[in-house]
Amino acid sequence: MKILITGANGYIGRRLIPVLLEQGHELFCCVRDKARFDWHQRHERLHTLELDFLKAERPAEFPKDLDVAFYLIHSMNSVIGDFAAPERQSAKRFCELLEPTRCRQVVYLSGIVNEKKLSTHLSSRLAVEQILRSGRIPCTVLRAGIVVGSGSASFEIIRDLVEKLPVMIAPKWLQTRGQPIAIRNVIQFLVGVMLREETFNRDFDIGGPEVLNYRQMLTQFAEVRGLRRLIITVPVMTPRLSSYWLYFITSTSFALAANLVDSMKIDTVPRKNDLAQQLGITLITYKQAVEFALERIESGNVVSGWKDSFASSGASLALMHSANVPQHGCFTDVRTRTVTGRVESVWQRVWSIGGDTGWYYGNWLWALRGLLDKMVGGVGLNRGRTQVHDIAPGDALDFWRVLVADKQTKRLLLFAEMRLPGEAWLEFQIVPTKDGDQLIQTATFRPRGVFGRLYWYAVLPLHHFVFNGMINALTRPD
Repeated sequence: MKILITGANGYIGRRLIPVLLEQGHELFCCVRDKARFDWHQRHERLHTLELDFLKAERPAEFPKDLDVAFYLIHSMNSVIGDFAAPERQSAKRFCELLEPTRCRQVVYLSGIVNEKKLSTHLSSRLAVEQILRSGRIPCTVLRAGIVVGSGSASFEIIRDLVEKLPVMIAPKWLQTRGQPIAIRNVIQFLVGVMLREETFNRDFDIGGPEVLNYRQMLTQFAEVRGLRRLIITVPVMTPRLSSYWLYFITSTSFALAANLVDSMKIDTVPRKNDLAQQLGITLITYKQAVEFALERIESGNVVSGWKDSFASSGASLALMHSANVPQHGCFTDVRTRTVTGRVESVWQRVWSIGGDTGWYYGNWLWALRGLLDKMVGGVGLNRGRTQVHDIAPGDALDFWRVLVADKQTKRLLLFAEMRLPGEAWLEFQIVPTKDGDQLIQTATFRPRGVFGRLYWYAVLPLHHFVFNGMINALTRPD
């Protein structure tokens, strides 16, 4: 089959692609930025379309001969308030582009909308469903609640809460019920409904085999991890306080936390259907899904993560085309060390920087800087990194965004997504010289106004200790 995938660089899209390729299908993947999508370099049956569905331009070569189109675009990560308008605009543009093709089915992954009063997030999902169903192409809608898998927003939030808090003072919405579903089952449903005419123009709620509330999910996660946790629910937390509670403790952005809290007050229990039986899908329990996710994390084999999306921080895609650091009007801190040991060992340390590995020197100062960033509404240091030993352009790395990650030229360039009175870059590069290989570590700051300049001079003494200690640790002999 010839299959179109929108949101191909997203959490679900990156999980779906290898399954469809393994089945022999030809894929047309829509992404906003090719620089962040390397699948086309790895497979001859995969074609990349650079396309922003919020813009009116038509791509030069939009495929006409399609069998199935997956709509996997969601927008709630980075916006508080009216993200519904761009979601509707995106869905309408998708329908316009698909209308002249020979596509036979649209498949949309939506949210469970069975309650009378819906959150803004779920109302938007329902509106998108209605737009997709209004076209001439038959639409199959799969409605899911909490998706459990390594790198998913729901899983990472629950993981952060359980692993960081022995005692939780939690909001009353911990009693809200849902039917969490393993990411493996979600992919099986998406693939299973392709061109099955009995699913055309219908919607199906999909979930795992158990109805659980959030408190039970936290408790069962703790049991899998072998941890004992005390959870106390209180009725006094307002939605805003609940959002801050999630924001400061977990790796989520405040925008995502606010939108999640809005939805977490609403039960998402699926309506009964026999779709799993029709497709031959064995539903995975919540504990099994958690175990599978933890195994992937421990083996360093996390395929995709929600925080690697640019929407998770509101960063501009234009950054990905800024491989050259500005020089004019900037302050710089440049440190150089001769590599006395194996170059590959030094570069592997650079390649593994951040996340659980840390920053090799003054980690408590990095943690303090992350906390201060959280206090002023920034992303903080909680995001870590998706892969322990691998990294790619566009990945989130603590409060940085990876712009360049080139193993061949041995260059790593990071852009700061923390709240700053200016813009900051951190670059590592190993350069051969007549005196031997040199590791060059460069911190660049482009201040914004007088306050930006005052900020640079205020942190300059800390730079001497932190950056000096970091490059010394990176170049230590094996």
